[in-house]
Amino acid sequence: MKKKLILENGYQFIGEGFGSDQDKICEIVFNTSMVGYQEIISDPSYTDQAVVMTYPLIGNYGTNEEDYESKLPTISGLIVREYNDFPSNFRQEKTLDEVMKTYDIAGIAEIDTRKLVRIIRDYGTCKCMITSEETTLEQGLAILKDAKLRQDQVSRVCCSKIWESPKTAPAAHGDGYKVVAIDCGMKLNIVRSMNAVGCDVVIVPYDTPAEKIMEFEPDGIFISNGPGDPTDVPETSQTIRALIGKYPIFGICLGHQLISLAYGAKTYKLKFGHRGGNHPVKNLLNGRVEVTSQNHSYAVDTESLKGTGLEITHLNLLDQTVEGVRSTKDQVFSVQYHPESAPGPEDSKYLFDEFLKMMEGK
Repeated sequence: MKKKLILENGYQFIGEGFGSDQDKICEIVFNTSMVGYQEIISDPSYTDQAVVMTYPLIGNYGTNEEDYESKLPTISGLIVREYNDFPSNFRQEKTLDEVMKTYDIAGIAEIDTRKLVRIIRDYGTCKCMITSEETTLEQGLAILKDAKLRQDQVSRVCCSKIWESPKTAPAAHGDGYKVVAIDCGMKLNIVRSMNAVGCDVVIVPYDTPAEKIMEFEPDGIFISNGPGDPTDVPETSQTIRALIGKYPIFGICLGHQLISLAYGAKTYKLKFGHRGGNHPVKNLLNGRVEVTSQNHSYAVDTESLKGTGLEITHLNLLDQTVEGVRSTKDQVFSVQYHPESAPGPEDSKYLFDEFLKMMEGK
């Protein structure tokens, strides 16, 4: 069936529908990755968003049970140039269309995604509506004008109760380390990555108080990625503030922003965000350039870091935004990108080893 994509700035596109038939009102963003559509639709950081894939062919290798980044995907929509409903891959178990119908994710194909991405780059991310062809532009714009995007994404996608994930590889030191991970919408591959370096991980909800976390007697604290505006979850920043100096702390993506807020820095929303598997980041500590996987709408304000005690460690070479900070005194560090990227470049996996070294010397 035909579907229509309407943007709040007045643009509209008509294409072929797949996935859920339900109308969706959400924020539209784009991702430049060539592979990884299953990880993208199951990444909690995309909650309430419709993602435009710049790579022209999507669906060609299907989906499988091993590659999900969350158990219940919460993305709203997927927009592609060409959708392939006849995948060919030895690992594939279901088509992308089948998965999207299961999790109520709307899809639209056969539209000019190059033009659409240029519009987002020029005008910035905005509200959009995926709807039936019968919805007129005037009707869609009226609905979008009155629509309010939700601000409770983290509370909806984090775990509802504490759970544990034991290490899957021998520990390099003794029995290994216990890490408490604060779940703000965490990708499962982060847990897998820490298990693979010999860490037992206890996962707790985003609003777990510091006193409860300390009861686990952890060797280190991890702050996860997640969706939305970091200022919408002050509880997590408050918890981080109470834990600073007591344990080594490592943060990724939203976790990076929340750590910066805990130190008194500020964040702001980027025009169209960073989403893809090929973002160059310079490590200021050794001069190396890392190819990174990214997915975020917000960034830490450079000027606001002055006087906080945090040192900038990484910069995005495309726009000079802050990609990493640290406090050696407090044994705290964080990065804006995803060293656990799946799929994606592996340049930054050393960061998990850095976390291990920090816990070793605590």
